[in-house]
Amino acid sequence: MSASGGTRAIVAALGANLAIAASKFVAFAFSGSSSMLAEGVHSLADSGNQFLLLIGGRRSERAATPQHPFGYGRDRFIYAFLVSIVLFSVGGMFAIYEGYEKIRHPHQLEHWYWPVGVLVFALIAEGFSFRTAIKESNELRGKLSWVQFVRRAKAPELPVVLLEDFGALIGLVLALGGVGLALLTGDGIWDGIGTACIGVLLVLIALVLAAETKSLLLGEAAGLDVIKKIEAATVDGETVTGIIHMRTLHLGPEELLVAAKIAVRHDDTAAQVAAAINAAEARIRAAVPIARLIYLEPDIYSEAEAAKGPDPEATPGGPAPTPGH
Repeated sequence: MSASGGTRAIVAALGANLAIAASKFVAFAFSGSSSMLAEGVHSLADSGNQFLLLIGGRRSERAATPQHPFGYGRDRFIYAFLVSIVLFSVGGMFAIYEGYEKIRHPHQLEHWYWPVGVLVFALIAEGFSFRTAIKESNELRGKLSWVQFVRRAKAPELPVVLLEDFGALIGLVLALGGVGLALLTGDGIWDGIGTACIGVLLVLIALVLAAETKSLLLGEAAGLDVIKKIEAATVDGETVTGIIHMRTLHLGPEELLVAAKIAVRHDDTAAQVAAAINAAEARIRAAVPIARLIYLEPDIYSEAEAAKGPDPEATPGGPAPTPGH
C-alpha cells in the first residue's frame, strides 16, 4: 500500500477535523448542545489521531539498528493501535458520559441556528475528507470489497481514516437528528440521546480498529496473491526444484520477511546451490519489491519426509503450512 496515498488522506482529514472541531466548540458555547460538545471532542480526538498516524509514519522510516535489526516498520501499527485507544476513551466514552448527563438533566437549546449551521458545514467538510480517503483507497483495493479492504490492508492509515470519516458522517447525522428532535419537541433529552448514540458508534469503530491493528501487531503473513508470486519466482525448475515449506511475515506495511526451505538436486555443488539461491532472491525481489529480507535454506527433497507432514516443533506455536501446500 502506498504510504504517500495514506499521507494525503491523513492530511485532508486533519485539515477538515481541525476546522470542524473549532466550529463545533463555538456552536456549543452559543447553544449549550451536548451533541455539539460530544462532536467537538470527537473531531478533536480525530485530529489527534491523524497526528499520531503522521508521527507513526515518520518514526517507521528510521534505519535498522543492532538492537532492532529488522527496523521500525511496525511503528505504523503501534500508532494505529493508539488511535483506537484514543477514539474509544476520548471520543466514545466521553460522548456516552455527556449523553447520560444530558438525559438526566435536559435543557432546551439556545440559538439553535448555531448547531444546525455547524453540522451542515461539518457534513460538507467530512464529505470532502471521506471522498479523498475513498479515492486513495480505490487505487489500492482492486476488486476487494470495502470490508475486505479494511480487514486485509497491511498499511493501517487508509483503513483508519476511512472508518473515522465514515463514523464522523454517521455521527453528524445522529447529532443533527438529536438537535432537530430537541427543537421540534422542545425536549432537550433528544439531544442527550443523540450524544449517547454518537458515543456508542465511536466505541464500536474503536473496537474494530483495535482488532485489526492487533492482528497486524501480532504479525501477519503476506496475502495469497503475494505468496503465489513468491512461489513462482523461487522455483526455476533446474537448480531450485520446489519449495519444501515457506513462511512470510510483514515487518511493516511495505517490508516483508520471506523464509523458505527450498529443494535442490542432490548432486549439485555448493557453488551451484549458492548461485541458485542468489538468483532466486533476485527473482523474488523483482516479483515482490517489498520482500526486503529473504532467507533461503537449501535441502534435498524427500517424499518420505514430506509424507510425515509438518513438524509441530518446527515453528513456535505449532505448524503453519503455506496455503496451497
